[in-house]
Amino acid sequence: MTEQRDYKDTVFLPKTDFPMKAGLPQKEPKILARWQEENLYEELRESRKDREKFILHDGPPYANGDMHIGHALNRILKDMVVRSQTLLGKDAPFVPGWDCHGLPIEWKVEEQFRKKKRDKNAIPASEFRAECRAYAQKWVDVQREQLKRLGLMADFDNPYLTMQFESEATIVAELMKFAEAGNLYRGSKPVMWSPVEETALAEAEVEYEDITSTQIDVAFEIVEGPLSNMAGTHAVIWTTTPWTIPVNQALAYGPEVDYVILHIHTQPNGDVAQSARVSDVLIAEALVSEFSARVGLEEAHYEVVWQGKGSDLAGTIVRHPMHHLGGFYAKPRPLLAGDFVTTDSGTGLVHMSPDHGEDDFLLCREHGIEPVFAVMGDGRYRDDWEWLGGNDERRRAVINKAFNSPEGPICSDLREAGALLSASDDYAHSYPHSWRSKAKVIYRCTPQWFVPMDKPLDTGDFDVAAPEGFGAAVAMFTSKDHSTLREIAMREIERVKFYPEKGRRRIGSMVEGRPDWVLSRQRAWGVPITLFVRQDGTYLQDPQVNARVVAAVKQQGVDAWDESRKAEYLGADHDPAEFEMVTDILDVWFDSGCTHAFTLEGDRWPDQRWPADLYLEGSDQHRGWFQSSLLESSATRGRAPYDAVLTHGFTMDKQGKKMSKSLGNTIDPLKVMEQYGADIIRLWALSVDFTEDHRIGDEILKGVGDQYRRLRNTFRYLLGALDGFVGDMGDAGEIPELEVYVLALLADLDGKLKAALESYDYNTYTRLLVDFCNEDLSAFYFDIRKDCLYCDGPDSVKRNAYRTVLDLLFHALVRYAAPVLVFTAEEAWTTRYPDGGSVHLLDWPAVPGVTADGARWDALRELRERVTEAIEPLRRDKTIRSSLEADVVVPASAVPEGFSDEDLAELFITASVTRGDSDTVTVTRTGESKCGRCWRLLPSVSEDGALCDRCDDVIEQMDAAGSFGE
Repeated sequence: MTEQRDYKDTVFLPKTDFPMKAGLPQKEPKILARWQEENLYEELRESRKDREKFILHDGPPYANGDMHIGHALNRILKDMVVRSQTLLGKDAPFVPGWDCHGLPIEWKVEEQFRKKKRDKNAIPASEFRAECRAYAQKWVDVQREQLKRLGLMADFDNPYLTMQFESEATIVAELMKFAEAGNLYRGSKPVMWSPVEETALAEAEVEYEDITSTQIDVAFEIVEGPLSNMAGTHAVIWTTTPWTIPVNQALAYGPEVDYVILHIHTQPNGDVAQSARVSDVLIAEALVSEFSARVGLEEAHYEVVWQGKGSDLAGTIVRHPMHHLGGFYAKPRPLLAGDFVTTDSGTGLVHMSPDHGEDDFLLCREHGIEPVFAVMGDGRYRDDWEWLGGNDERRRAVINKAFNSPEGPICSDLREAGALLSASDDYAHSYPHSWRSKAKVIYRCTPQWFVPMDKPLDTGDFDVAAPEGFGAAVAMFTSKDHSTLREIAMREIERVKFYPEKGRRRIGSMVEGRPDWVLSRQRAWGVPITLFVRQDGTYLQDPQVNARVVAAVKQQGVDAWDESRKAEYLGADHDPAEFEMVTDILDVWFDSGCTHAFTLEGDRWPDQRWPADLYLEGSDQHRGWFQSSLLESSATRGRAPYDAVLTHGFTMDKQGKKMSKSLGNTIDPLKVMEQYGADIIRLWALSVDFTEDHRIGDEILKGVGDQYRRLRNTFRYLLGALDGFVGDMGDAGEIPELEVYVLALLADLDGKLKAALESYDYNTYTRLLVDFCNEDLSAFYFDIRKDCLYCDGPDSVKRNAYRTVLDLLFHALVRYAAPVLVFTAEEAWTTRYPDGGSVHLLDWPAVPGVTADGARWDALRELRERVTEAIEPLRRDKTIRSSLEADVVVPASAVPEGFSDEDLAELFITASVTRGDSDTVTVTRTGESKCGRCWRLLPSVSEDGALCDRCDDVIEQMDAAGSFGE
């Protein structure tokens, strides 16, 4: 055997500086610095100038604390929107924003003053607000840098802030539109109230948590009416809020509910109902069993002595259990018909406290019964309150568990009065809490400012230009049809596109049933309700006065609303002595609901336009920002400020549990970026089904890391294989069929990716991209063509066609990946084109519209998988070391038409393929010798280490040229 030549230097192996190890935590900040130095965002704006606009309006996060994983998901999705729309050729500027007013910031600043031993009430309002402004700005700056680190493309140098003077002035101007049109009113009605924060809350500021409460049955003695001749009869109510009993003013019954009176016999062990004074009770028939279980009553110990409908109870009067105290408690309590009374639980009779329930308030007001305002803002009863006043122990916060316990003052006094039939502290139910303080809230009747939902709006023609394709609908809204705010909002909910569709039902049900919008808050840090109110409760509706106020706020911010400027604002036409300046501030949801007005319509961001194409936030914003923006714009412009709404779910831990610092299951995106890099978080965010609640954890991130490595290796292979490439594939007739098929796959992928972007289906977009790289390229196309790339000669038509397709693939894939892996795509692009600018300035790729017989190739690939499976056992037992050593026999019936045995051997990467009559695939070790250059085992190789015909020709050409490599 002759000595064999070493052919290593004659093989065209891929060559690239693009490393397999990403090193993202170190590399990404350098790329960011270059983008900032080159002012890439402005360069992008200039490159897309005069193109079709796409406007995603940013829902403002709160300027308080570091970015968390929910922020990261939200911002990555928004960045995907604007980057993908930009890639599609549109001008998609993005102005980030922050919500800067409100209670959480106020709390933190109060805490800072307390540490300095300073009482908030002794601090000048302007000084306090200045501290709030500084605190908010600090966190805006912190969060801005954190968001930049995620690779976001946004106008970070000029964000919108609700505390900017121009923003505050616009918010005031928007409020004045409501006022001038008469779409504000001040009224006393129960609203969600936080005793801890001492302010009213909107529904969007409330979350529900499971708690255990005290449930009690209380007897009210009947003293007048159709049942008054039944001595000792008591109407029984059930409640889980004992603290509301002191302000009871009536009972409600269901007119169509069946009621009974039970006569209770004395039991051997004593009174069933804890009081010998109650022997006959009026309750709903359907709830006798539940009531009996609560009070320990057995069926043998009572009898029904009366049956009737609720309507038979009309005219019945009862007295409060504490009537012996006189005064307020001596007044009679009527039984009133209420359609809201059900037999779902309780006794079928509901105690009415107009101070602390919406149904209670409306029903009592209908009958001339007004609230008494017994509970103060801090959740305690007034000092002068007849039952509980004057005793701090008895006036403690009404939501205090001890106060409401079976041994608390309410239950103790009711028990002593002989009216407490049952009391237990084991009732589990859902209860509203403030989402900021996490403390329980109550319904409390206070004077507040409201926007009516069901009053016909009288704003005249809405001053809004009809957007393209929407003229007829706008005409409907601008025709002075005097629709109510609820009606306009519901029509808009039908028009707007929702992704996913269930968002339409969610926000629709909320708007359909929501009460009037409570605008006022009793705090300091926020936009003031800039109204001048007369003694009779009406407010001034003077456009000139309002204009002076707006101009002052634009110059000085919210500090401009000051008593010292009262006469200045009112001018010569109004006597300052006739008016009071409102001291309440606006609900921050009104602030954020106005962001479309000062961001999309304002002069500060001329590249924006109204309305927005898209709003994108978490599903909780159907009751928050989506809704406040909808209501504000519907009232002032006759339509929503958006044409589509995209909603994402919440990020849970790896086990599907809600993240909580107390549970120690939170994921810090800042730490993830330090360990893995921002592109890994981005790939995770765009891989999950974000429209539902989704998970993250260490194992999940490791899996995402594996996906990333596969994508990175795809780029690495492409860059290496294209080293020095300058040609093209030549005439169409010379394109090998495999290349045609791959180009057809690329065209199909291109269409599917565009469709996914159209519906904001980013997890499908990302999955399609990953699967194409893994399954169609790495495991199939690249695998098959390795031999051609490494060993064919420089003038090989097949090799040149392959590299031409690789070039097309690179240009397409680097663009497809750019909105997802913003740093990696940039690295790949600049590795190949160091002077080619940024990949993020490129448009969507132009992909050849090639088609192929997909069914035929699917059948071929299925047969290829069967061959691979059949080879594997021989590799495991070391019969063969690679598929190149395998002679394969395949079922003739399984081979698609048009493929020769030589084609199959190349596609299956085997020594040979022949066809047989059997339905199974058989594999044996080949007896051929191995080529010393390409390692294929072929009949043309005389001995191991000799050359095959193809390699012999290539070496001969290269020797003649005196050149090895390209």
